[in-house]
Amino acid sequence: MADALVIFKPDSAHRLAARAAIWTWLGSERDWKLTALTWFTPPGELIRSHYDFLEGRPFFPWLVDFMSALPVVVGRVNADSGTLEAMRYELGETRIQEARPGSLRERFGIGGGVNCVHLSDSPEAGVKETQLWARYLQLDQVDAGLESSSEAPDHTFHLRSLATQYAAGIHKDLAAQEIRKLLREETELEGDGFEAMVRIVLGAFA
Repeated sequence: MADALVIFKPDSAHRLAARAAIWTWLGSERDWKLTALTWFTPPGELIRSHYDFLEGRPFFPWLVDFMSALPVVVGRVNADSGTLEAMRYELGETRIQEARPGSLRERFGIGGGVNCVHLSDSPEAGVKETQLWARYLQLDQVDAGLESSSEAPDHTFHLRSLATQYAAGIHKDLAAQEIRKLLREETELEGDGFEAMVRIVLGAFA
């Protein structure tokens, strides 16, 4: 058994229906043990270190903003290599257009890097990632206080369609307005927090 890092990215941490579904999955603890889960706003330096292998890619500045603009839910899972592989299978492929039908990312991912959850891809990566994040926050208790159900709507498929239009420059302004409207219905964020959410989602498809 080894530690793995799990992160509810901003799109699943703050879209209430997606958050409830992913928490229900993670909290089931079928063959894994959830040893920590808490809210945390990562500093940019931590995100740059975590994704250092992507530095220099055109989307890297957006990725840093995406992962540091709002609080996220960060946790530690204890699992053997086979269980970790099974969890990643249930989570689905990173690229939403390639995510297995019925997987969590296929159900709730909007596209691009807006793909719900980070989960360490191997026990070795899990050790490295949990050690890195433990320098910035305590990963020793489950205190995120998440709910396993939500009455908030889930607009994933509509958001995905609109994001495709936005990225292609088709009805771009109208698509952005509709994305804003749907996100407003999905989240409890207000004020600057909501504006940050809109910015980082649209930024993935700019």
